[in-house]
Amino acid sequence: MEAVLDAFPGAGLKVAAASRWWRSTAWPDAAHPDYLNGVALVETGLDPRETLESLLRLEVAFGRHRGALNSPRTLDLDLIAHGQAIRNEPDFSLPHPRAHDRLFVMGPLAEIAPTWVHPVLRKTAAALALTAEVGVDAAPLIAKSGGDDYD
Repeated sequence: MEAVLDAFPGAGLKVAAASRWWRSTAWPDAAHPDYLNGVALVETGLDPRETLESLLRLEVAFGRHRGALNSPRTLDLDLIAHGQAIRNEPDFSLPHPRAHDRLFVMGPLAEIAPTWVHPVLRKTAAALALTAEVGVDAAPLIAKSGGDDYD
């Protein structure tokens, strides 16, 4: 996952901040491997659709193969928001239509941008993290002193 973040600048996405990695039980099927999530705040000159396309190209470059809906995957890059843009198109929605209810998204987002305001709900990331109902066991991994290894 660190390698993917390192590849962002080459995809037109300058990483301004990145959360710690958060672990949670897989959803909707807890029998799948745990999730490991993080959020990156990026700066880009790309429009929203170009940004999503850039993320999808990174997924492919890192070996992502799309299978059945909600199946286990090695990498899943989502565009949660693009500034205050609101899009409701059949194949493209902004902000992400379910991110606000997922602690494994709002927790990491609140870590790096607690005052970010959801363009539709008009609530901060910090407030949404407190009311999220999916992935409520999500918690940041704790970095070991002196290195980048995680417990």
